[in-house]
Amino acid sequence: MRIAVFASGNGSNFQAIATQFKTAVALVFSDHHDAYVLKRAAHLGIKSVSIELKDCQNKEDYERKIVTLCEENEVSLIVLAGYMKIISKTLLDAYKGRIINIHPSYLPDFAGSPHAIEESHARQHGCGVTVHFVDEGVDTGEIIAQERLAYLPDLCAYEKSVHDLEHRLYPEVIGRFLK
Repeated sequence: MRIAVFASGNGSNFQAIATQFKTAVALVFSDHHDAYVLKRAAHLGIKSVSIELKDCQNKEDYERKIVTLCEENEVSLIVLAGYMKIISKTLLDAYKGRIINIHPSYLPDFAGSPHAIEESHARQHGCGVTVHFVDEGVDTGEIIAQERLAYLPDLCAYEKSVHDLEHRLYPEVIGRFLK
């Protein structure tokens, strides 16, 4: 099985995935030409591609290019790791049941929020991490795995505990798909 990791920014989840499954990662895709994840991929010798929506005619054209890219690289599983675009029909239809996402909350808490860690911390609400299938909604797909985390008063420590859990849980789930 070959996977594509989609990311929009730093790529720390990609790094955790690539550390364990480098030979399975066919490519890294980003929707930002300057995303740091592209540098991480280059450093590891993993193919990376960036296509920005603004460079395409519309969202359907954008996703058709992504589907073609994935098909050319024989990708069978798409792993969203900080990819901040909503997946729509074109990509969903091509990879139905083969797109997974990680969200830094115990869904349905803070679904769709790009600031779930900060929001849960501000509410002194224990957070968690969820890995789920991607569907037409936002963070509404079938849950594959979830783990809770305790609230920590220090935001930096709290955020680190969330990321540490992401970097452990996501590779565990991906490993199940690869078997």
